[in-house]
Amino acid sequence: MDNPHSQPAAPPAPLHFLVAEGDPVQRRALIATLQGLGAGRITDVPDGPAALRTLQAGFWPRVDVAIIDLALGGMDGLELLCAIAALQSTVRLIVIGDQPASVLFSVETLAQAYGVELLGTIPKPAGAARLRALLAGDAAAPAPGAVRRAPEAAGPSLSFAEVGVGLQQRQFEPFFQPKIELATGQVKGVEAFARWRHPEHGVLGPSAFIDALEQNGRIDFLDWTMLELAVERCRRLHDQGIPVSLSMNLAPATLAHPNFLRQAGACMARHGLLPDYVSFEMTESSILDFDAGFIERLVRLRMMGFGLAIDDYGTARSNLQLLARIPFSELKIDRSFVDGASKKRPIGTVLKSFLGLAHSLDRMSVAVGVETRQDWDFLQGLGCTYAQGYHIANPMATADFPGWLEEWRQFF
Repeated sequence: MDNPHSQPAAPPAPLHFLVAEGDPVQRRALIATLQGLGAGRITDVPDGPAALRTLQAGFWPRVDVAIIDLALGGMDGLELLCAIAALQSTVRLIVIGDQPASVLFSVETLAQAYGVELLGTIPKPAGAARLRALLAGDAAAPAPGAVRRAPEAAGPSLSFAEVGVGLQQRQFEPFFQPKIELATGQVKGVEAFARWRHPEHGVLGPSAFIDALEQNGRIDFLDWTMLELAVERCRRLHDQGIPVSLSMNLAPATLAHPNFLRQAGACMARHGLLPDYVSFEMTESSILDFDAGFIERLVRLRMMGFGLAIDDYGTARSNLQLLARIPFSELKIDRSFVDGASKKRPIGTVLKSFLGLAHSLDRMSVAVGVETRQDWDFLQGLGCTYAQGYHIANPMATADFPGWLEEWRQFF
């Protein structure tokens, strides 16, 4: 296993850096630090307008990374951020400032809203270690046994008729992403993600078919298909001596179908899988508009032995009384509160409160979107129950899962 504490590599020499800092002493210090890290070309400017001129089209060679101070003269860092967004530049930014951490964190949020690629923020004075980490992307070693795969590329968006044909011809299948128990490192379950093995376009993710189904009010077509196939594939794993649990998304409209409870039970019986091994996930926003019939169906699912999870928790205005009253067994915390939480105090504080809520309600907690070893370690320290994310593994075909699991088990 790679050492997660090893120093990241210095930035490659060909990169062109822009240093926009009004204080000449600090500007020289930043230049010296970059040179010490092996930087190639460095352009320095004393104010915002000069920085903007440097970043505008026509300047060559183009700037790869710009380090800008929030307190620039003529045009401060926030104004410059807005102007850079308007340029639609590919430059990556690092913002430095004398402001409190809460302000710097808000700048990160602002950059995200503008669509600007921000590597991170640094309080003054900017140290070499922090700069090095940001310039290297703060790459962390994979978790033990992790097999990192690139996320699926966004494919074409196909019509409702085309999606219907794909479903009828059984071109869809569930890909499984492992769910790891953080306390032990053991693989306890998988989440099923719909993938379409298109005869022309290859393996397609949800962006190719979800919109067509939702716009026509037939997301249940996909839910019924995934329920049958995911349970059947899970049964295969059990037969291979891999008794993992299964989680899968469920639209409220599918749950509302008059025959859902009966057909879900029949599916379990057909494949010889106990309901205890299956959890249905519903997004937080989808449960806010509920009625007595909806709650009754949730209660009946729990009485049948199925698990229930609130997905994307933290992205809607939850009613805490509702969370306490509805019999959910898991709280799946949205990736926006997980990725980078170890380094962003406000997000880390919110994450801790979510985990505390899950614990106090006697619910399991699942952190979604674990992308780095630092996030993994941070969640372990907070007592989170389970973790999912590309740091562990991407969703994979069922046939690939046993081999991946064998590699993972070599480390635990």
